[in-house]
Amino acid sequence: MDKAMVEALESKHQALHALIEEEEHRPHPDEDLLHRLKKEKLRLKDEMAGHLTH
Repeated sequence: MDKAMVEALESKHQALHALIEEEEHRPHPDEDLLHRLKKEKLRLKDEMAGHLTH
């Protein structure tokens, strides 16, 4: 995987982290949304890890 692809994944991962933080600090967080965001963040992390080790 090229550097640009890894940087794009890292950027998406950071954006998801920010969304999760924002949602968690709301008075009544949407648990379904948090679950989906966290699942996608983990998928991106796994994708980055898989490509960085190859």
